[in-house]
Amino acid sequence: MSTLSELKKSILADGVIDEAEVQQLRAVLYADGKIDKEEADFLFELNNAVSGKENHSSWETLFVEAITGFLLEDEASPGEIDDDEAKWLLAKIQGDGQLDKTEKALLANLKKTAKKFPEMLDL
Repeated sequence: MSTLSELKKSILADGVIDEAEVQQLRAVLYADGKIDKEEADFLFELNNAVSGKENHSSWETLFVEAITGFLLEDEASPGEIDDDEAKWLLAKIQGDGQLDKTEKALLANLKKTAKKFPEMLDL
């Protein structure tokens, strides 16, 4: 798979994310060792598409790890969620009009691990 859109199409063909697809995602997303904004956006698109489905449990783990890393391992505000990141995250979470269990797990993890957790994210 050469592009994220091709990968997304392949993964969403059956509407759920299975364990093999999570392994494939992990390999592609972490090929350069970190998650960038395009990849983080991609993960939210995938999550919105499979929200409420019987996805493999490793999907939630990957999603939470990847987005947490994207937000907390950046050079601008390491260990913290700055205002721009908080606004981006809130827009992504509210984008589909629902707060699903995967997004709740992400917020709980961020609240637990971030040195600074903005009040606007306390949903």
